[in-house]
Amino acid sequence: MTENIIILAGGASSRMKKSTDQNLSPQKITQANKLSKGLIELRGKPFLSYLLENILKAEFKNVYIITGENSQMFRKAFENNPNFKSLKIRFATQYIPDNREKPYGTADALYQCLNQYPDLKDDTFCVCNSDNLYSLNALKILKNANSLQAILAYDIDHLKYPRERISRFAVMRFNENYHLLDIVEKPETYKIKSYTDAFQKIRVSMNIFLFDGKSFFKYLQSCPAHPVRDEKELPTALMNMIEDNIKVIGIPIAEHVPDLTSKSDITELEKLFKNQ
Repeated sequence: MTENIIILAGGASSRMKKSTDQNLSPQKITQANKLSKGLIELRGKPFLSYLLENILKAEFKNVYIITGENSQMFRKAFENNPNFKSLKIRFATQYIPDNREKPYGTADALYQCLNQYPDLKDDTFCVCNSDNLYSLNALKILKNANSLQAILAYDIDHLKYPRERISRFAVMRFNENYHLLDIVEKPETYKIKSYTDAFQKIRVSMNIFLFDGKSFFKYLQSCPAHPVRDEKELPTALMNMIEDNIKVIGIPIAEHVPDLTSKSDITELEKLFKNQ
């Protein structure tokens, strides 16, 4: 069980900015092109608010939001926000190295956060994206997991996305005890079927994890950059830990996760929230 959750909100949002959707208003297009995805307004409030509402209901106490170097808008939206007064919300900054134009990846973001809040190096914590709306059920399951290291393993048959989009996620392979054996970020589409598990399921990561800082920090520190994408990615650090025989438990889950990646997702999410 943990009371801590870290939210990754410092990405470059490049797919959002490059995408198009004729159904969006000029105001929404401007937001999508200029704001971090978690700050895009849906039904009158930032998308990240919906996730924080579920985090609050799941009874987390401490929230760490990792942003880019310009965090003022996140702070304005969530610092001392009366809707989340039961949460202790802190901010960490993912600094970009001088020789780069964009952030150095999710493992680097988490590494910088733990250096800015050293107490986390001796504690357990969940990690998730700011542009996915994880359910209350999912957050509770991971928060209360009986393991130091765990990952939610989503059944792709319950994700309402085309296969080509699922290939952008990380696909996973487990043994019969659901110990993680392999995780591959953004696999080639034709390889996805080869990850069918013993229960005839293909499971992917939606980037929601439970980690023990004592075990995981050194793998963040030593994480190499991906040879093609040139980013330090959490699945790489995770695999390096597994190779040292530290167990990571997969927790099977069968539900959809709303995702805010492109401008067309804004339209779909507005429909979803309107019907709730």
